[in-house]
Amino acid sequence: MSLNKVINCIKKNKRFLISSHVNLEADALGSELAFYRLLKALGKEAVIVNEDDIPYGHEFFPQVESVKKYDHRSGEIEFDVFVAVDCSDLHRTGEVHRLSAGKPILNIDHHISNQYFGAINWVEDAASCTQMIYKLYKKLKVPIDKDSALVLYAGIMTDTGSFKYTNTTALTFKIVSDLVSKGVNPAEVYNRLYQNVPYDDLKVLASILPGMKRIEGGRVVWFQIKHNLLKHRKLNFDLSESVLSFGRSVKGVDVVVLFKENLGPGKEVRVNFRSHGKIDVNAIAKSFGGGGHKAASGCTIKGKIETVRKRVLQKVRENLL
Repeated sequence: MSLNKVINCIKKNKRFLISSHVNLEADALGSELAFYRLLKALGKEAVIVNEDDIPYGHEFFPQVESVKKYDHRSGEIEFDVFVAVDCSDLHRTGEVHRLSAGKPILNIDHHISNQYFGAINWVEDAASCTQMIYKLYKKLKVPIDKDSALVLYAGIMTDTGSFKYTNTTALTFKIVSDLVSKGVNPAEVYNRLYQNVPYDDLKVLASILPGMKRIEGGRVVWFQIKHNLLKHRKLNFDLSESVLSFGRSVKGVDVVVLFKENLGPGKEVRVNFRSHGKIDVNAIAKSFGGGGHKAASGCTIKGKIETVRKRVLQKVRENLL
C-alpha cells in the first residue's frame, strides 16, 4: 500500500524538502504546511521551497513565514528526500524541480493525471491533497492542533469549491467536522480567502465578463484574457478561478473554457477547463499535454490565441455527450 510506503519513508529519513506546483493556491500551500508541521511533530527536519511568492490572501496561514522562495542559495539546502505535494508533474514545481536531482522523490497527489514521477507515489482520487495529509496524520497518530487544522481545512474547502463540487462526499464533511472541532472558524477562513478582493482588481474581472461567449446551444461557455489587459499590473486574487466560477454558474452549461495569453500575443496560451462532472475535461486537457481532474483541468499551448481557441473548442465539441 502506497500510504505504508510513505510512512516508512518518513520514519527512515531525517531531512525533507517540500514543494508544490507554481501558481500556488490553498490546497497546495495548505498541504505543504500541514506536511511540514507533521514532520516537525515527529522530530524531523523540514524546509518548504516554492518558485512562487505566497499568494495574496493566504498570509494568515500559520507558519507561512517559514516558506522559502527558490533562489541561487536553494541548492545549498541539505535534505534526504524531495517531497512534491498536490503536483501532477515534477516540472510543475518550476525551477524547484532541479533540487530533486539525485534524490529520492516522494510524490503525494490527488490529480488523476499524475505522472507517477516519484520513487514513492501516493496518488488517490481524494477531494484534495490536504485530505490525504489529514489521513496521514491519523495513520501516524499525530495530534492535529488548531494551526494544522486550519491549513488542512482551507485546502479542503477551496478544492471542493466551498463544498459544492462533485468531489464533496460524506467523508469530506466528516473530516471538516473534526477540523472545526479543533477550533477552525469556517466563516473567517472563507472571508479571508474569498471576500478580500481589492476594488481595482474586481474592476478587471468586471471588464472580462461581458466578453463571455456561448456555443453548442449554451452547453459551452468560453472567455479570453488578452496579454495587454494584465501587462502592466499584478492582480491580488485568482482572476482565472473567479472567471471560471462565473461561467460554471450559467444555466445549462456543461463546459467552461478560459483562454489566457501568458507570454504575449502569439507565444503561449494557458487554457483552463471546468465542468460539472458530466464531461471529462481532464481527457480534453490531456490531449493537449495537460491534465488535472475530471471536472477541473488545464493545459498550456504555444501559438496565437485565435488558433489555440479554434483547436480547443473543436476538441470540446468532439467530447460533448
